Amino acid sequence: MFPLLSGTRTPGCTQPRITKSPSSCLTQSSNPLALQGSLADICLFFCVCLILTVDDEDATVNKIALGLCTFTLAVALAAVLLLPFSILSNEVLLSLPRNYYIQWLNGSLIHGLWNLVFLFSNLSLVFLMPFAYFFTESEGFAGSKKGVLGRVYETVVMLLLLSLLVLGMVWVASAIVDNSKTSRESLYDLWEYYLPYLYSCISFLGVLLLLVCTPLGLAQMFSVTGKLLVKPRLLEDLEEQLHCSAFEEAALTRRMCNPTSCWLPLDMQMLHRQVVTLKTQRLMLEKRQKASAWQRNLGYPLAMLCLLLLTGLSVLIVAIHILELLIDEAAMPRGMQDTSLGQVSFSKLGSFGAIIQVILILYLMLSSVVGFYSSPLFRGLRPKRQDTAMTQIIGNCVCLLVLSSALPIFSRTLGLTRFDLLGDFGRFNWLGNFYIVFLYNAAFAGLTTLCLVKTVTGAVRAELIRALGLDRLPLPVSGFPRQHSKTQLH
Repeated sequence: MFPLLSGTRTPGCTQPRITKSPSSCLTQSSNPLALQGSLADICLFFCVCLILTVDDEDATVNKIALGLCTFTLAVALAAVLLLPFSILSNEVLLSLPRNYYIQWLNGSLIHGLWNLVFLFSNLSLVFLMPFAYFFTESEGFAGSKKGVLGRVYETVVMLLLLSLLVLGMVWVASAIVDNSKTSRESLYDLWEYYLPYLYSCISFLGVLLLLVCTPLGLAQMFSVTGKLLVKPRLLEDLEEQLHCSAFEEAALTRRMCNPTSCWLPLDMQMLHRQVVTLKTQRLMLEKRQKASAWQRNLGYPLAMLCLLLLTGLSVLIVAIHILELLIDEAAMPRGMQDTSLGQVSFSKLGSFGAIIQVILILYLMLSSVVGFYSSPLFRGLRPKRQDTAMTQIIGNCVCLLVLSSALPIFSRTLGLTRFDLLGDFGRFNWLGNFYIVFLYNAAFAGLTTLCLVKTVTGAVRAELIRALGLDRLPLPVSGFPRQHSKTQLH
């Protein structure tokens, strides 16, 4: 895959054309072992060509790291769509129980998808992303031959040392939490106990990260949507913004054309960037000014109403789930023992309720991503177009995978759906702790309500002050920021 993208070939390396009869091809492809062997040979051939035939060492390293990041993002996307796909599949099986064309959609398939997502999430977090980071930062051992293979050797050694360090830390943490002989001996089984236990710790951190980012994202969704849509004329004066933008652009252009008229030295590159930014802003304002009356007067209120409805519905469902936790033990998140689907609906409202659950899950995931990049702690990780380092890309992939892989646990813990966790997702020990689940639900409801009330009341107060023209008064208005003097002159 990668040599084709790089557009390089090994000089003097030509391969003979091999022709086969259709019967021989059919006989060979019918053997699954031969097919797997041929695929492995093809992958090995491409890897060798990628390492040996590309002259630019840094480009090769970046391509390999970018391929690992692409795989990690694909796993993150699969983890996001895992629970909605399972809920919709159950409703399809309930609606069409004897349809021949959906017999492939069964419980074993869904269970296998959950296990594959769990496996690839472990693989990406524990091996692939650390390998990509160390591979990008490595330079080869001192005194050894420089090249991609030298970087691979150093990366493997660093990865082994990191694995030993993490293994020791997890073993000590498990001994502190549960000092029984059984728990200590269980960690010696690397595949069955250690990796799920390590992923349980990572998922717990991901759920805590969702607890912080989701309420912040729910509050930021209103401002983000307001920037994308055209507001009504009562709330926004586009003509004044266009005049201000055009005036500032003309002033900067005049300064660039006559640099000798200013006493102070000018940074022409900075002025050029400012002119380009103002021109882009002016073009966006002109595009928004040409919007129809329906988009201006109906689109923005409907979008704000939908956001408010989805956020309020999420808080209401979590509040009901808190009451269910106090009354019924079955409300606790747990693993599903029987993987058969199509028996009963996981929503009390049937198919309509299942669709609402899917919309809420996807909306909360989108809000968590918005809140993650809006938080002051992770704002520096926000990717920039054509100006993002490879280590920053790796960090974004790791954070998105942690958030997305914790989404099924997050949704089940909050009671957004009654679809129980499948596969190894239901083996986490902390999911059975009543106090952790109860406090998590209460904290989410409280933080979301607080952020929503603060954002909505502040935005409504600011828009009313701007609509009434009180922001133009010389006296400061409480709760509304003072405008710049240059803006007041306009």
